[in-house]
Amino acid sequence: MTRRPSLQRQLLAWTLGALVVVWAVFMLVGYQTGVHEADELTDGHLASVASLLLSQPGTAFEQRPDAASLGVSPGLKAHDYQQSLSVAVWDEDGTLLARTGPAPLPPFDTAEGFATLELGQPTQAWRVFVRWDDVGHVRKVAVLLSVQERDELAEDIAEQVATPGLWLLPIVALVLTLAVRRGLQPLLDLSARVRALDIHHSSGLHAPAHAEFQAMVGAIETLAARYQSALAHERELADTFAHELRTPLASLRLHASSLRGTLTPPQRQAALQQIEADAARTAAIMDDLLALARAGRAQLAESAQVLDLAALARRVAAEHAQDAFDGAHELSVDAPAQCPVPGHAVLLEIALRNLVVNALGHTPPGTAVEIRVLADPPALQVRDNAQRVLHAADRRRGTAVLGLGLGHQVVRRIAAVHGGRFETAGPDSTGWRCDTLTLGLAPGPTPEKL
Repeated sequence: MTRRPSLQRQLLAWTLGALVVVWAVFMLVGYQTGVHEADELTDGHLASVASLLLSQPGTAFEQRPDAASLGVSPGLKAHDYQQSLSVAVWDEDGTLLARTGPAPLPPFDTAEGFATLELGQPTQAWRVFVRWDDVGHVRKVAVLLSVQERDELAEDIAEQVATPGLWLLPIVALVLTLAVRRGLQPLLDLSARVRALDIHHSSGLHAPAHAEFQAMVGAIETLAARYQSALAHERELADTFAHELRTPLASLRLHASSLRGTLTPPQRQAALQQIEADAARTAAIMDDLLALARAGRAQLAESAQVLDLAALARRVAAEHAQDAFDGAHELSVDAPAQCPVPGHAVLLEIALRNLVVNALGHTPPGTAVEIRVLADPPALQVRDNAQRVLHAADRRRGTAVLGLGLGHQVVRRIAAVHGGRFETAGPDSTGWRCDTLTLGLAPGPTPEKL
């Protein structure tokens, strides 16, 4: 089984890796700085000893036969940083006045200042500081220290500086690990709540109070709401299919079976006509149900955008002009030059097309059908001046509008999507009947500004 990548492990790896790199650089720089500062400290010590010796009176530097053996006793070196210094003092003629320490005697002509000399047999490196006195160059002092001892002291000081860092590294790593785990705990809690979310119920997702999670939680809740809406739509659509198709399919089956029996020619002709009518009605039901399904899909997939209702009305009227001519209807459009509104273009076209097809298909020839566009509030109207022609099955079910009743259901759903309403009125005193889809969205900018 392939192990899934973990954000927590990845974050810990990057954090601890960066910590180790930074810590290693810090330790290296600290070690080099410690060595350098220890060297500077030793050189300052040599210079201080030389200055101290030159400040003594001349009688303090008398030649003594055992001067070379007056070093520091090993038993007296009780301090870790105590150094074995060697001193040589000459007069102005180069006569050795005093000498102490284990270092070999450096040449008298060694230049003033700091230098590293190779002295003794076998040769050994020595750090030396040489200086004349300030008055008449009467005495010259050389203070020496073994380079090996000097380096050991520098390394010891550097290690003392760097060692705490080595001890602190695992402690800091542990603290960072705990901090990362604690910091990611709200994300882990949210993941657990998302896994436990029952998509079939409308229970909300209780998110942590952190601002970073709000957009994610909002997106999840939106997806859950859309999924629940899709499930409800599918259930409703299935119920509508079963309900609306039951009657025409039963009628088709009945009349198709009757053709097997003994029928007179008029009866056979009537049965065939009824089968054709039932087939046409079944096709009409399928068209309406597909419009419902398309409305649901468009609602989930399409976001609201600014559209021109007037242009939409003219386009739908132009597409149905031939149907109106074939049915001897008078189809007209009453709309302003422009009527920009925010909405779902696909859904509004479905609704208007449904109303127009219903008006053209359920009114007798010679009926005037008018599409009107209102701007305040934005609305679509389809008017006609004739009574609707209903099928007998529609009368039995009490359907009074849009033939089978599914058309109105489509339009009502689209109106609800736009925060509006769908109403029917009439006929009025002049015989006009009106279907109105009013939008609840505020008008948007003109198309030129889109």
